[in-house]
Amino acid sequence: MPTVDTPAAITQAVDTPAGPVHYRVAGPVDSAAPPVVFLHGLLVNGELWTSVAQGLAEHGIRSYAPDLPLGAHPVPLRPEADLSPAGVARLVLDFLAALDLTDVTLVANDTGGALAQFVIDADPARIGRLVLTNCDGFDQFPPPPFGLLVAAGRRPGRLRLLMAPMRARFLRHSMLGFGPLATQLDPQMTRRWVTPVLTSRGVRRDAARFMAGIRPADLLDVSTRLPSFERPVLVAWGTADRFFKLELGRRLASAFPQARLVEIEGSRTFVALDAPERLVDEIVGAFYPALR
Repeated sequence: MPTVDTPAAITQAVDTPAGPVHYRVAGPVDSAAPPVVFLHGLLVNGELWTSVAQGLAEHGIRSYAPDLPLGAHPVPLRPEADLSPAGVARLVLDFLAALDLTDVTLVANDTGGALAQFVIDADPARIGRLVLTNCDGFDQFPPPPFGLLVAAGRRPGRLRLLMAPMRARFLRHSMLGFGPLATQLDPQMTRRWVTPVLTSRGVRRDAARFMAGIRPADLLDVSTRLPSFERPVLVAWGTADRFFKLELGRRLASAFPQARLVEIEGSRTFVALDAPERLVDEIVGAFYPALR
């Protein structure tokens, strides 16, 4: 694994059975603290977590933010890769194995929260603790109105037409784009999010295949086994989210035997953008108190 010291630097891709996965790494190479791995949602990438990764790095915690094949990843995966939610969860497990990461603090948001639940259901051996920020849960996969986006995006051609207007900043940051998901958005970052799906046929294929595999009944089935995950869980939920409502966060927290719910006032879906310092404080306080 390459040595990278600067926060949010992109390393060389690591190979997995499904194809190459690019990732950002931050924090000291020789950190003795359990590593953090971030999972993002649909049509964004690991850059979402940059400020949180930098904050954790200041506490001496090393973190990894892979670009999952959800439409903002730089390189398509192999055509035969299983890109259903369960398949992408296996990809996450392969990523952990490829980097030999154990006792991981898995931190997830949006669609990544659903994937985290698939991960711990498939094989929790490498996961030491879990952090869920505003995300899918139970049969809310996705919550309204995102089901319309998922249904429309299940074919690559339609996905391209759907995303084409997002070239314009005012539309990317409007109610039709990322606007409702965060109080502040960096236009360069959101441009980087939409560029792969607009310019790469393979990326569109990957994202469309993932959307075609989304079935609320599958996540609802996984939720019946969440009580078997007996390791610590932090549910850090933005209270100003219009889509992933606080009640959903409460339900998720109540599903785990060792979960604590923290309400983050004023934050929308992208807690990592709206309240990165607060999220860092909550993660460190809950799981790394010796590093405070």
